[in-house]
Amino acid sequence: MHYIVCIKQVPNTTEIKIDPVTNTLVREGVESILNPFDAYAIEEAVRLKEAHGGTVTAISMGPPQVEATLREAVSLGVDNIILLSDRKFAGADTWATSYTLAAAIKKLGDYTLILTGQQAIDGDTAQVGPGIATHLKLPQTCFVRKIVSIEACKATVERLMEDGIDTVEMRLPALISVVKEINTPRLPRYGANAMPNQLN
Repeated sequence: MHYIVCIKQVPNTTEIKIDPVTNTLVREGVESILNPFDAYAIEEAVRLKEAHGGTVTAISMGPPQVEATLREAVSLGVDNIILLSDRKFAGADTWATSYTLAAAIKKLGDYTLILTGQQAIDGDTAQVGPGIATHLKLPQTCFVRKIVSIEACKATVERLMEDGIDTVEMRLPALISVVKEINTPRLPRYGANAMPNQLN
């Protein structure tokens, strides 16, 4: 089985600044971190690999500095990492981001499940995950709090609703967006400087 996790590097601040000339995030002087919601998606993908076998690929879109966040994903148990980086991507909205990620995933070919965090803390739109599923014409379920079972052709998940919990059965491949209730992310296995070179 092949699990793909879409992650994002975000500013480690609640004060997001936009360059008025380029309409892009001002990253200079601001520490960047793994989007906290994405840590739950990574952890769940790694747990699936440990329970059922297979590999985990983390993919991200952004400037070259995002490589550090992808290497952090390796320290959390991810097997392969892919960075989509081009100046043309600067200022991409959620549609363009989801389109680009979907195109890369389509090129990868064989995959079982795509996982994303609930949302990114710098935008809070929660649109990229569903956008990827739409571009790839995949079944999707958001706000997943538990993967009940996963088989060759289907998965059963529980999702949080305003009035309780729904159980959803979906054919695979599919995409899910997970919430923080799904697990407790593990700590990195080793420092970023000691990680093997697994950047594709």
